[in-house]
Amino acid sequence: MAYKISDSCVACGTCIDECPVEAISAGDIYVIDPDKCIECGACAGVCPSEAISLE
Repeated sequence: MAYKISDSCVACGTCIDECPVEAISAGDIYVIDPDKCIECGACAGVCPSEAISLE
């Protein structure tokens, strides 16, 4: 089960730098590629808007 970014995302970019497998793509709302996500939780731990959670 991969992590997912909700509509609460403010596109701050903090999560991108934390992802060890580069599974996060930038945009209006960031997106996590479920095929690349290793479920480490690093992104969720740094998200200031708490927009990242397990699906």
